Amino acid sequence: MKQIAMKLGAMVFVAAVSAAFAAGALAQATRTWVSGVGDDANPCSRTAPCKTFAGAISKTAAGGEINALDPGGFGGVTITKAITINARATMGGVLTSGTNGITVNAGANDVVYLRGLDIVGVGAGTDLSGINFLAGGALHVEDCSIYGFDLSGINFAPSGASALYVDSSTLRNNRQRAIHVHPGLAGSAMVSITNVLMVGNEQGLRVEDAATVVVKNSTASGNGFAGYNVTSSARPAILTLDNSAANGNDGAGVRANGPLSTVRIHTSTVVDNGDVGLASVGGGNIVSFGNNRVVGNAGGNGGPTVVNPQM
Repeated sequence: MKQIAMKLGAMVFVAAVSAAFAAGALAQATRTWVSGVGDDANPCSRTAPCKTFAGAISKTAAGGEINALDPGGFGGVTITKAITINARATMGGVLTSGTNGITVNAGANDVVYLRGLDIVGVGAGTDLSGINFLAGGALHVEDCSIYGFDLSGINFAPSGASALYVDSSTLRNNRQRAIHVHPGLAGSAMVSITNVLMVGNEQGLRVEDAATVVVKNSTASGNGFAGYNVTSSARPAILTLDNSAANGNDGAGVRANGPLSTVRIHTSTVVDNGDVGLASVGGGNIVSFGNNRVVGNAGGNGGPTVVNPQM
């Protein structure tokens, strides 16, 4: 009888442990919801949504998705795993003061999607970046508006090999840069920017060491120092402009600084900038395919360092 009792006790213990693990697994759902009238004490289901992205992310499984049920301000969040935050069907606001809006510090293979977000810095002089990317496999920013930050709209500074995809988004009135791509010493960046407006920042796009960037169907306008600026000191940085524009910037339209910096220009427009249209500084390389419009720049139009015929 004693042995039977011991076996029954062991079985009960195993069942209890299994139930605890099952409950923990069930605590994270593949799809969760936030609402302007939600509560972070809720399970983040559609009928009992959470209030903030920070409240929902702990209840969302890796690779899962947080959806905005209705318009609301859902606060900043730090992302440490593969996740999708989707407010495309409504208005998903992220309003921050004195900090980054969204920080991504995920695993080397994690992919993060941010869709339909309105990310705003209150302009108090202490706001950092709208999106601050430190680590992860890839970041996709789609249909977002990012403005009012003191550093950058998107600060992409990966510590490893990472990719950034920005599509159909507006980055405006950020004090320093709309998009800043500058990998860490052991990092590298592959970047695609499509259908993006960068307006009213100090720089539109700034690209630094170990970054390869393609910009297509995009505009840098009304910025201060430069529309597009590539500067490299230790590792090559390459920017390709395809069917894009740099116009009405206070400084240069397109700038390549340093012998390891290269800008390639194809079917693009560089007009009416306050300084040189195409500025090669310190041995920077500007490669034209001979089919661009560069005219009306107050400091002179400048010119490419190399002209390649189209293939």
